[in-house]
Amino acid sequence: MKHRSGKQMALIARRNGWVLKSQSGSHAKYRDPITGNAVTIPIHGSKMLHPDTQKAIMKVMGLTDDDL
Repeated sequence: MKHRSGKQMALIARRNGWVLKSQSGSHAKYRDPITGNAVTIPIHGSKMLHPDTQKAIMKVMGLTDDDL
């Protein structure tokens, strides 16, 4: 798996049609306007996401390693 930071995952979310709904501190909440699914992405500067966190985000967003 390619490791990504929260900033990079947020950019990938926007590129895939997810819309930023709100942000509370360092946690950005994105929603898919088609399915209504929601995902929270922790954005801590350029710090890489924990692999399990990244996998969970990718699962909700329906992404694979090839999409990164």
